Amino acid sequence: MKVPLVNTAMILSLLLTALSCSNNNGTTSIPIPEPSTAQPAPPPVSKSEPVVSSNTSNDPGFKLIEQADCLTCHKIDAKVIGPSYQDVAAKYTEADMEQLAQKIIDGGKGNWGDIPMTPHQGLSKDDAKQMVKYILSLKK
Repeated sequence: MKVPLVNTAMILSLLLTALSCSNNNGTTSIPIPEPSTAQPAPPPVSKSEPVVSSNTSNDPGFKLIEQADCLTCHKIDAKVIGPSYQDVAAKYTEADMEQLAQKIIDGGKGNWGDIPMTPHQGLSKDDAKQMVKYILSLKK
């Protein structure tokens, strides 16, 4: 007689468990808030552009820089492999133009770290000076 009573108790507990897990109209579900359209979207974040002369695309020095491989290692306002052009402009003056033009032609390392700058031996001294003139114009 004990076995049928145990079986009945197990069936009742399973039945109660199944009923308590089912969706019952008498229970309250957790409310999910609707997305609010009253809040405005945040304004888009704009990146600040580097300070560059307004005629960058027409500058002969910049055109020479674009035609060479310079922009692979240098950017106007950010260090990549080499220093930014603005950092170079901050460190040097017009008095350093000959030295910098020769450095572009010969390449080298040591002034900005251990990574060497590639030589540009096919570049004329006048073209290298045009490039330096543009770079120095970026002085903040």
